[in-house]
Amino acid sequence: MRIGIVADIHANLPAFVRVLTKLQEAGAADQLWCLGDMVGYGPWPNECLELLQTHSHLCMPGNHDWGVIGRTEAALLNDAALFVLNWTKEQLSRPNWTYLEALTLIQKVPDPPFTLVHGSPRDPIWEYLVETKDASPCFRFFDTPICLVGHSHLPLIFRKAAGKTTVSAPADGTVLPLGADRLIINPGSVGQPRNGDPRAHYAILDTAAHTISFHRVVYPIVLTQARMRDLDFPTMLVQRLDVGQ
Repeated sequence: MRIGIVADIHANLPAFVRVLTKLQEAGAADQLWCLGDMVGYGPWPNECLELLQTHSHLCMPGNHDWGVIGRTEAALLNDAALFVLNWTKEQLSRPNWTYLEALTLIQKVPDPPFTLVHGSPRDPIWEYLVETKDASPCFRFFDTPICLVGHSHLPLIFRKAAGKTTVSAPADGTVLPLGADRLIINPGSVGQPRNGDPRAHYAILDTAAHTISFHRVVYPIVLTQARMRDLDFPTMLVQRLDVGQ
């Protein structure tokens, strides 16, 4: 089985469509694991949620998803993010609102054994795992070999071996063998990468080969930016898509 892993789509429909096309070509689009933040920042929240729901998938909420439906403190977001969150509240359809309300913070998959969260297994909504000092204690909060996370918009691999936690940033095309070491893995962001690479990021779990591969794909950024400008979204959010920051 090949499973597509996506995170932080952030209502960026052209990026999500391009990733789904690549996953279809790889035989992984019919089973998706989505690590939260389908909405926020971008201009197509309903369309991205509805497209996700056309696939067999697992999904858990991110801070923007819960912020929209009032389950977390939206004031923790910066002004630009809060502007789009308030706009999203007005746009979100009732079925999609209901969908977000039904999501579970942490999902544990028995076969293959994975834990899936948005932020971290210690704080599923708000904690960013960027450095080893933050990731290391989080291994105590899940009991599967691997935990998948999003939230930071950075493709990262945290590895726990011989009592030590290390971190690496996988490049496009990296294939990670899954072995005895415990891992926390972030596939990077589909809709708003922040690692200096503006391409849409995603990963593929190959259960037969026991690997996770990391991928990036070019999408028409100008289409997303044009829609954001039409809606008078904050300029910073428009411009950051060009540079992946």
